[in-house]
Amino acid sequence: MSDVRHVLVLPDRDAAQDVAEELPARFAVGEEPHLLRDALAGEDDAEDAQWLVVVEDPDGRLDPAALDALAAEHEGWLEAP
Repeated sequence: MSDVRHVLVLPDRDAAQDVAEELPARFAVGEEPHLLRDALAGEDDAEDAQWLVVVEDPDGRLDPAALDALAAEHEGWLEAP
């Protein structure tokens, strides 16, 4: 068993929520994804924040390319490990 965590970076909260809702239907995720706000360095404006969807994958079963494709559908990407 490995301790894998995937981080999908999305442009806004709505996109992050959409991805978090789609994950269980498209992938067999064991835990509910976590949404986090990631303010850009030096930016105080909430509009300049990216949102992260953190997916725990303890068995390493999720396909990073498929996760990246899902994020890309919402103008985001999968953060490199």
